[in-house]
Amino acid sequence: MHEYISNEVNRLRTAQNVTQEELANKLSVSRQTIIAIEKGNYTPSILLALKIAAFFKLPVEKIFKIVYEK
Repeated sequence: MHEYISNEVNRLRTAQNVTQEELANKLSVSRQTIIAIEKGNYTPSILLALKIAAFFKLPVEKIFKIVYEK
């Protein structure tokens, strides 16, 4: 079984009309980090995941989910 983390960062960010650059600046990371998270190429650290959750005022589990594939 293969498992990975999916996320709602792109959907939440665009819904709030926030650019990748703006989000990156608020979280003290690079725009490339935001791009990688949104594409699913990078799983953020717990600290960064908590910062993202705080920015969107949502629990971490509403933004990041474990996906199980056979």
